[in-house]
Amino acid sequence: MKIYTEKHKIINAVEALKLKNLSVGMVPTMGALHQGHLQLVIRALKENDVAVVSIFVNPTQFDNKTDLEKYPRTLESDVKLLETVSETDIIVYAPTVEDIYDGNTVSETFDFDGLEYEMEGKFRYGHFDGVGTIVKRFFEIVAPNKAYFGEKDFQQLQIIKKLVEKYRIPVKIVGCEIHREANGLAMSSRNTRLESKYKNAAPFIYKTLKTAKTKFGTKSANKVTEWVDNQFKNHDLLKLEYFIIADTKTLKPVKRKSNKKTYRAFIAVYAGEIRLIDNIALN
Repeated sequence: MKIYTEKHKIINAVEALKLKNLSVGMVPTMGALHQGHLQLVIRALKENDVAVVSIFVNPTQFDNKTDLEKYPRTLESDVKLLETVSETDIIVYAPTVEDIYDGNTVSETFDFDGLEYEMEGKFRYGHFDGVGTIVKRFFEIVAPNKAYFGEKDFQQLQIIKKLVEKYRIPVKIVGCEIHREANGLAMSSRNTRLESKYKNAAPFIYKTLKTAKTKFGTKSANKVTEWVDNQFKNHDLLKLEYFIIADTKTLKPVKRKSNKKTYRAFIAVYAGEIRLIDNIALN
């Protein structure tokens, strides 16, 4: 498997592929790969000749310095996991911070038409400027035909679609369904940091989302939100940060249901020090 750490080398490698009329799919990651990531890579290889997997813990999207420092960095095991999918058709781009930011590790400022101010944007200051900065940079360097993102970070997915639209970046964004552990917990690199008691408790998040979906069929968004709040008030280990039912296009909280709109329920929960997010389609 070819691993590149310098942008000029990955640029040359991708240009050589395109001269052969080969298509390139990209899966941007922060490493600590799991089966959810592999599903994105498998999808990328189904729809393209080659998959470029970036492995880079991006400092500009962390509002919490401790979280950045503790984020797992497991390049060697990540590469071994990718080799279980393909040893020949996957290219890894694992740059340094210097290679990406050229000594100026700051975010650009973006206008995502208000998407950035909802949900995660209210709790993680500057997060989506950091996301926009690194994704735009990757697309400039790798110039893939398609890029693949999981729906677990649904707000991020919508923001990246907006980024591509507003900056007219010639990349097709493909959203992929959430990959879950057998107990329903949405797969995340953060799950590896959960103490056993929190890992055992965490499936309660998805169980609550599924019940909320059922209730949304007959009850108002406010009633469902009140019910979810009460479920977590009574929980010994999990602390609810937010639960929001929102319009999938604007990400604004729903005030009155409409049959002409689609909705998702979004949740963020603390399991000890680890922050977990999830969401579910409601209609």
